[in-house]
Amino acid sequence: MSYPYDDQNIFAKILRGEIPSTPLMETEHTLAFSDIAPQAPHHVLVIPKGSYATYDHFALEASEAEIVDFTRVVGRIAAELGVQPGQGGTGFRLISNAGPDAIQEVPHMHVHLIAGRPLGRILPE
Repeated sequence: MSYPYDDQNIFAKILRGEIPSTPLMETEHTLAFSDIAPQAPHHVLVIPKGSYATYDHFALEASEAEIVDFTRVVGRIAAELGVQPGQGGTGFRLISNAGPDAIQEVPHMHVHLIAGRPLGRILPE
C-alpha cells in the first residue's frame, strides 16, 4: 500500500530543525511538543520521527520499536501532565485525523493529547 507523504510538511520541518519547537519529550523515535494553538489547558502533539502520513500507515509499516516507543511517550506525557484517570487525573482525549474526510491538516501522523477541562462529546448523539 502506498501512502502520500510530503516531506515539506511542518512536522517534517520541525524534525529537521528548520522550524523551532520546544520539546516536552524526545526519544529515539518520537517527539512531543505543545500545540501552538491549544484547545485546552493541555494540548500536546506527539509525532513519530519516521515518515508516516497517517495512523494506519504508522501501524502497518513502522517497526515494533517505533510503535512501542510512540505508545510509551503518550503514556509518559499523560503521567507527567497528571491527567491519567485512576491516577488522580480526570482524563484526556487522543485525536488522530487521517485523510480528507477527517480534515487532516498536516500529512504527518500525529496525535493530539488534549486535557485539563471537560471536553464534551466528540460526536453528537
